[in-house]
Amino acid sequence: MTPIGFETHNHSDCIDHAVAIVAARCEAEGLRLTPMRRRVLEILLQKHRAVGAYDILEVLRAEGQKAQPPVAYRALDFLVTHGFAHRVERLNAFVACTVPTRRHDPVLLICRGCDAVAEAEADSRDALGHATALTGFVVETAVREAEGLCPACRGTAA
Repeated sequence: MTPIGFETHNHSDCIDHAVAIVAARCEAEGLRLTPMRRRVLEILLQKHRAVGAYDILEVLRAEGQKAQPPVAYRALDFLVTHGFAHRVERLNAFVACTVPTRRHDPVLLICRGCDAVAEAEADSRDALGHATALTGFVVETAVREAEGLCPACRGTAA
């Protein structure tokens, strides 16, 4: 599968489309997409890279909101819990999910040159799936991250 996040696209359309999908899923699942949760999702979508909670707070404050850290963390927790965003452990940051139509375990591809993050899906027959099947262990969540160079940074490094 081609990773999403390293190619060019119509940014405005991608944000509108993703927010519409998340709003529809929230309605279908009886979840409450508050204005703050929606705004935090939009901020993540606008950046198309990993964003820290304090970076989100800076954007909210620049917009005139008197947001405190718990506001950002509660919104991020909601988005991550329901699969609308992913936590990038390596960067202690968050990225919007590029496949918000369904729950899945992504592989996050992190560029060490520009900190861009692309999302890809691993084959369910990968090593983790095979290892857990052999041991009887049931995985509830998995964080899979890979660090390297995106096509743009790889081109400038050559």
